[in-house]
Amino acid sequence: MNIQSFFDPVADFLLEKKKYPENSFFHQIHIYGENFPDLKGMQIALVGIKEKRGAKKSESIERGGSEIREKLYELKKSLVPYRVADLGDLILGASLNDTYQNMRQVGEALMKQQILPIFFGGSHDLDYGQYLSYQKMKKLVSLVTIDAKVDMEETGPEDDRHTQEIVLHQPNFLFSYTHLAYQSFLVDPTLINVMEKLYFDHVRLGQVRDNFKETEPLIRDADLLSFDLCALQSADAPGAVDAQPFGLTAEEACQIFWFAGMNEKLSSIGIYGYDPYFDDANNKTAKVAAVMIWYFIEGFYSRKDSLSFKSADYIKYSVSLDAKPNVLVFYKSKRSGKWWMEIPHNETNRFDRVSTVPCSYSDYQLAQKGEIPERWINAQIKLY
Repeated sequence: MNIQSFFDPVADFLLEKKKYPENSFFHQIHIYGENFPDLKGMQIALVGIKEKRGAKKSESIERGGSEIREKLYELKKSLVPYRVADLGDLILGASLNDTYQNMRQVGEALMKQQILPIFFGGSHDLDYGQYLSYQKMKKLVSLVTIDAKVDMEETGPEDDRHTQEIVLHQPNFLFSYTHLAYQSFLVDPTLINVMEKLYFDHVRLGQVRDNFKETEPLIRDADLLSFDLCALQSADAPGAVDAQPFGLTAEEACQIFWFAGMNEKLSSIGIYGYDPYFDDANNKTAKVAAVMIWYFIEGFYSRKDSLSFKSADYIKYSVSLDAKPNVLVFYKSKRSGKWWMEIPHNETNRFDRVSTVPCSYSDYQLAQKGEIPERWINAQIKLY
């Protein structure tokens, strides 16, 4: 499939080479200017999106992708040779749903070539198009969303209810859903009850802050990750649609994107909800979003684990318990120091899943005390 027909080139004002030093990000990637990049050998593709029809309020969302792109181009690259292509801006559909379908086709085509798409720009409902990219993959996927709100409203604009569209989509190929850094005063308690009934993981902003490292195993279990910039505190991201005075710091967001980049399983990521109209004079929010993408790419090129748990790269630990299950099995990577635990399940059921889930050292310590980690129980419920 030739995906060039889905894209407009990067805006001319961004392609002036004199604007960027030789050691900048701009000079180390392949950009759709006069010619569409050759995707052979590429590992990451940047996809800008100007769509704003799903937003409940928009002054200049369509400019968000270009502003982020300009800040990204100015950053330095590391010593690692990038194989990154900027494909330009996705051509919008005649309707909002047509844009979702364009995202689906582009995402699907890129992932078939083992190229990870980074979607940026537009409103948060676009993660529905990102999710649709997995529909023909014949596997269940895990989604992690970082957002100050829970977008499962029954009515209203798409960016207030897109998560419900994902959950209710047929055919259903959603294995698990995790929501991080929501703020309780912005969320209807009934939506939290719904997530609990569906065995979805949800972690409030305060809980994320209390034990930030424990978010890493949750992010490491994601096939796709969706980030709404309103999860950031407004001091760091005044240009986020629905910016809030409380939220993650820019530094914490970059750490999350580093975790995501290191996740060997993750195959697409999206960063949404930037409106330059509300940003400061220096476009601070665009800079934050650009640095988040930069950290994701750096994490991607720092991936260490093979996820082949029978190989010599992993140490196996078995912990005996007095009650069922009699034994819990853990794996520790010699390369990264990360932990996984084995979840026994019926191989004839409809879940074609690897029977290991990411965990932390604290889960192993808990098992040594004779207790079954909550993460193990939740995974067992999902598999059955």
